[in-house]
Amino acid sequence: MCSYIVEKARLVGTAKGPNSRWMRVDTANVYYDHPYEAQLDHALCVDFVCEADGGRERVAIEISRESALELVERIKAALASGDVSHANAAACSLKGSQADLAALF
Repeated sequence: MCSYIVEKARLVGTAKGPNSRWMRVDTANVYYDHPYEAQLDHALCVDFVCEADGGRERVAIEISRESALELVERIKAALASGDVSHANAAACSLKGSQADLAALF
């Protein structure tokens, strides 16, 4: 039985799929359910879209539960080590409102 429960995350960034150009992304639609393509009973599925541009293009992933949990840990570790290594590199940081940052993409 599919739940069709989707969590939405607001993003500022870009994404690129095979044979495609870079695109802005402002939303991640996240759900844990039956995948479309992956040969798994259930998968964590994430569709990266730009709702501001109509949401017609997407970059999607379907990964196992175990892979998703490992990815969460690696993201946390990368952010923590990045925060430490860039603590004294204020000149490398982007500053401004979320709208200012979004305008860069």
